[in-house]
Amino acid sequence: MKILHVVPSYLPATRYGGPIRSVHGLCRALAQRGHTVDVFTTNVDGKQNSRVPLDKPVDIDGVRIRYFQSRHCRRFYYSSSLGKALEEEVARYDIVHTHSIYLWPTWKAVHVARQVGLPYVQSPRGMLVKELIRKKSPFIKTLWISLMEKKNLHNASAVHVTSDKEASDLEKFDLNLKRVSIIPNGIDAIPRDVSRPDAKRRQQTVLYLGRINWEKGLDRLVRAVKFVGDARFILAGNDEENYWNRLRTMIDDERVRDRIHYVGPVKGSEKEKLLSSADVLVLPSYSESFGIVLLEAMAVACPVIVTPEVGLSSVIRAARCGIVTEGTPKCLGEAISEALSDPVALREMGERGRHLVEERFTWQSVAKRMEELYKQCI
Repeated sequence: MKILHVVPSYLPATRYGGPIRSVHGLCRALAQRGHTVDVFTTNVDGKQNSRVPLDKPVDIDGVRIRYFQSRHCRRFYYSSSLGKALEEEVARYDIVHTHSIYLWPTWKAVHVARQVGLPYVQSPRGMLVKELIRKKSPFIKTLWISLMEKKNLHNASAVHVTSDKEASDLEKFDLNLKRVSIIPNGIDAIPRDVSRPDAKRRQQTVLYLGRINWEKGLDRLVRAVKFVGDARFILAGNDEENYWNRLRTMIDDERVRDRIHYVGPVKGSEKEKLLSSADVLVLPSYSESFGIVLLEAMAVACPVIVTPEVGLSSVIRAARCGIVTEGTPKCLGEAISEALSDPVALREMGERGRHLVEERFTWQSVAKRMEELYKQCI
């Protein structure tokens, strides 16, 4: 198949978190399965531009990416050259797959696909959550859905979501969709040899890894610290919205500054080392359509603690590879304390998580399911 993915931003713009890595993981795995996979995107990387060639293919892991300049209306990733390329080239493909909503490149891709009668799949990537819309730009987003997205989603050959939670959030919009397909994100590689920390020989470590953002429930985690023995808490991730300053004030108010250590963004071997050395990873999000960091943790047999709002929470509960708890500071703190108090149970949860990832969440297995969805749409 000839597959075109359209996404507002792409590697190396990793500041946007999990969706960037997951879209590339999917594209790479599809290319490895023998498909021609192209990506149309912009060069937007926050307030800066990615240092990439413009308007010509760049090969990354067998995926051909074309970056287009966004000069105006960068908040919506508008690019006239991207629009022109879509109009001239979309008909060459068998299917179009867009990632995100509310943004111009994905809207334009769907608009052109509909004009030429090409099947398309839309992935909202966790952006269709009523609770989040109410908290941020409710008027603009509600208007955009009504005027722009509702018809596009209704006419999509399929709407792709990554979890039961995301599918449930989608149902609240009453969009009369033709097909909703639940296909998870995947993970790149699973280490063969994993060495877990010995909780009896050192101070235990609770890790949060992800964007430093209010949606991630870090206020819950800070207030939960006082309910947890003497474990140390490590927070790691990009602070794109200057949220750390607010958290630091909260940490001082809670008098837990000596317990919490912020190490900033981590990548590569540094990230793997943190995950491998943590006794437990906590993701206390207010809204999380999936949570790819959970797969990364489970791949190294690190148990996880999540709130019910996290997309993978039902999977974690069913597989018994972590703990699902309410997000109040007391409940969260008690869940962390309970987990840390039983090293044997922690180790068993970690092993179950590792087995789950090996069985269901490799990119090759995910790409095979996506390939079948594309065939059905075509």
